[in-house]
Amino acid sequence: MIAAYSATSQVRVNAALETLFTAPSPELARLYEAMRYSVMNGGKRVRPLLAYAACEALGGKAEQANGAACAVELIHAYSLVHDDLPAMDDDDLRRGQPTTHKKFDEACAILAGDGLQSLAFSALLDPRLSNADAETRLQMVSALAQAAGPAGMVGGQAIDLGSVGLKLDQKALEYMHRHKTGALIEVSVTLGALASGRAEKDELKSLQTYAQAIGLAFQVQDDILDVESDTETLGKRQGADIARDKPTYPSLLGLDAAKAYALELRDQALHALRPFDAAAEPLRDLARYIVERRH
Repeated sequence: MIAAYSATSQVRVNAALETLFTAPSPELARLYEAMRYSVMNGGKRVRPLLAYAACEALGGKAEQANGAACAVELIHAYSLVHDDLPAMDDDDLRRGQPTTHKKFDEACAILAGDGLQSLAFSALLDPRLSNADAETRLQMVSALAQAAGPAGMVGGQAIDLGSVGLKLDQKALEYMHRHKTGALIEVSVTLGALASGRAEKDELKSLQTYAQAIGLAFQVQDDILDVESDTETLGKRQGADIARDKPTYPSLLGLDAAKAYALELRDQALHALRPFDAAAEPLRDLARYIVERRH
C-alpha cells in the first residue's frame, strides 16, 4: 500500500519541484543547476509524503499540499547540502551520488543551500502550488521558519556538532534529535494539515503527537541502519556516525533496545491517530514504513 502511495506522491512533488528550477538569467544557470542537482538526484521524499498524507487525512486533496510538500523537501535538501560540507560532516556521497560540493565546489554548494532555503518559503506563497488563504499562508510560513531555524533544525545541528565525542544520556540525545530531525518532520505534518483548510485545534494536537513520535523513530532507525546496513544500500557512507564518535541510540541503549524503542515510538504514533478514520491510513502506513525501511 505504501509503495503505491509513495510512488504517486513522488511523481506529484517532483513535478511541482521542477517548476522552481528555471534560472531567470544565463548568469545564474550554474547556481540553479546545483540547486536542482541537490534536490532532484533521488531521495525517499518522506517529508512531502507526510504533508500530502496529513492534508488528505483531514479531507483535503493532495494537490492542495503541493506548496507544503515542496517547501519541506527544499529545506531538507538545503540542510543536507550544508551538512555534507567539509566544515560539518565532510561527506563525499549522498543518495549514491557525489555530494553537491564534490559535484560542483564548496562555494557553489553553500550558495545552492542558501538558495534552496529561501526558495522553500517562496514555494509556500506560490499560487501555482497552493490555494490557501492569506492567513493560512502566514501560519505556514511562521511554522516553517520556527522548525527550520535556530529553535529547530539548525539548533539541532549545532547541538549535534557540539556533541561529538561526548556521552549524552537519553534525554539529551532526544532533545538534540527532536530539533535536528524531528522539527522538520513535525512541520511537514503541520503544513499538510493547514493546507487542507480543515485543520481544527484538537486534530492538530493529535497530528503533532503523531509527528513527534515518528520524527524520533526516524532518527532511531537511521542510527540502527548506520550499524546494520552498508554504503551501497544507504547511498551514503555507512558507519559514519560511529567513525565520528557521535552519540547514537544503539551506542547508548544497545542495538536490540534501540530496535525495541523504534517500535514503541511507532506504536505511540499509531495511537495518536485513533481519532482519525480510514483517510489517515497513509499516515499509519508511513509510521510503519519509517521503522521498517532499510535505507
